Amino acid sequence: MAARWFGLAALVVILDLASKAAVLESFAPGESRAVTGFFNLVLVFNKGAAFSFLATAQGWQTLFFAAIAVVASVVISFLILKNGHKKLFCAGLAFILGGALGNLYDRIAYGHVVDFLDFHAAGWHWPAFNIADSAITLGAGILIAESFMHREPTDEKRA
Repeated sequence: MAARWFGLAALVVILDLASKAAVLESFAPGESRAVTGFFNLVLVFNKGAAFSFLATAQGWQTLFFAAIAVVASVVISFLILKNGHKKLFCAGLAFILGGALGNLYDRIAYGHVVDFLDFHAAGWHWPAFNIADSAITLGAGILIAESFMHREPTDEKRA
C-alpha cells in the first residue's frame, strides 16, 4: 500500500527536477521572461530556505537545510510505512517528501535551490519558488485539512 505514496513522491521529484533542468538550460541567472501580467519565469538561486531565510549566511546553511531534509525524509517515510492506509494523510506526506527530496538534490548538486516561478502584482513580487516548494505547500495544506476531517474516537467522555 505504501508503494503508491512513494510513487507519488517520486513523481514530484521527477517533475521538479525536469522543470529545473529546463529552466537551467533556457535561462541565464537572473533572467526573467514575462508570461502573463502577473507571472514571470525567472532563474534565481536560493541558498536559504523559504522566503530566502538564511540565504545570506556564510554557507553553513546548505548543510543545515540538507540535514533537515534528510531527517524529515526518514521520518516521513516511516510515517507513510506505518499509515499507508490513511489516504489523505499519506498523500500530504508524499507531496512533502517529494518536495523535500527535490530541493535536497539541488542543495547537494548545486549548493543552492533553483527557483523559477515568479508571481507579482502592483510591483510586489512573491519570492520565487519551484515545483518542490509548491508540493511541500500543497502537502502541508492537505495535512492541515486532514487533521480537521479525521478525528480519532476516544474512550473518554467529556462533560
